[in-house]
Amino acid sequence: MGVMPEIPFDVLEQSINKRVIVSLVGRREYRGTLLGFDKPHMNLVLKDAEEITESGERKIVSAVIRGAAIEYVSP
Repeated sequence: MGVMPEIPFDVLEQSINKRVIVSLVGRREYRGTLLGFDKPHMNLVLKDAEEITESGERKIVSAVIRGAAIEYVSP
């Protein structure tokens, strides 16, 4: 098995302490400040976030988002 390219992680690294949008499987989205992430799973930690679902929005002080559930991250 080859080595995973670093480009996605480079983009995440540049997004630390900036607002990001994270879209998850199941039509859920989070918007918040990216505090950190891990390799290779891409679990994310957000602060001052909003969770957006079909039923509305709610504020969240901090959130840990499992990488396996992420569809995309937009810086």
